[in-house]
Amino acid sequence: MKKSVVAFIIGICIVLVSCKKEKSPVLETASSEIPKFVIDSVSVKDSAVISNMLSLNYESYVLVYPSIKDKALLDSIYFIYKGITDYSKPGLQNYLRNDKTGYFEETKSRSKEWISDINYKQTWYTNFKMTQTSLKNNFLQLEYLTSAYEGGAHDNYWFSNRVFDLKNKRKLLLSDITTMPDVKISEILKKNMDKMHSGTTDSHGEVKNSDMLLVDIIEPNENFYFDSKNLYFHYSPYEIAAFAAGDIVIPIPWIELKGTLKPEFEKRLNSQ
Repeated sequence: MKKSVVAFIIGICIVLVSCKKEKSPVLETASSEIPKFVIDSVSVKDSAVISNMLSLNYESYVLVYPSIKDKALLDSIYFIYKGITDYSKPGLQNYLRNDKTGYFEETKSRSKEWISDINYKQTWYTNFKMTQTSLKNNFLQLEYLTSAYEGGAHDNYWFSNRVFDLKNKRKLLLSDITTMPDVKISEILKKNMDKMHSGTTDSHGEVKNSDMLLVDIIEPNENFYFDSKNLYFHYSPYEIAAFAAGDIVIPIPWIELKGTLKPEFEKRLNSQ
C-alpha cells in the first residue's frame, strides 16, 4: 500500500514538472519591478503579380507584448499602426493581413494608368520590422524599420527608435533625460557627427558623415536610445545628410551631459 501511495505522489510531481515546462518563455529583466515579461511575435509575408512586368512583395514582423496591459502605453508602442484597438496576437495578425490586402489593392489601383510604361521586370515591396534592442531597469527600447521600393533609382528606408518607461507606463521623452537646451545638444551632435562611421566610401576611401551633411544645424530628434556609455540619436537617409550616407547614428557620451541629467533617470540608468 505504501508503495502505491509513493508511486502516486511521484506521478503527480512528474505531471506538475511537465506543466511548468510548457509555460510561455519569459524574458528576465534587469529590475525586480516587472518579474515576468513575455515576448511573442507575429509576421505576415505574401506576394502578388500585377502584370508580367510588375510584382509586389509585402512583409511585416511585429513584436507582441502580452505582459503589457496599459492601453495608452500599447497605443504608443504601436504608434505606426493607425486605427488598431486589439493588441493581442490574433488582433495584430489580423491587422497585418488587412494591411497587406490594402497595400496590394491600393498599388494595383494606382498602377492602372502607367503600368504599360514599365518595360522591364521589377518587384516593388514594402517591409516593416520591429526589433527590441534593450530591456533594462524597466526601460524598453524598440527600433522600427520601414523600407519600400516603387520604382526609381533606389529603395527608401526609415528608422524610428522609441524608449518606453514601463515603470511610469509611457514613452520616454528627451526632457525626461536631460535639461540641456536643444541648441546646446545641436552643437554636440554636430561636433560628434563623425564618431560613428556610416561605411560610405568613394574613390578616395571612406567618406565622413560631415562631408554629406545637408543641414547647418543638426537638431535632436525623437529617434534616440541609450546604453551605459552614450545617448544616441538616429537619423534616416535624407534627414540630415545625402542618401549615400545611409542612416546616421550620433553618440553623446553621458559625460557631455553631466550636470543636466534628470535625477530619477540618472538613478535608474546607473542601477544594477
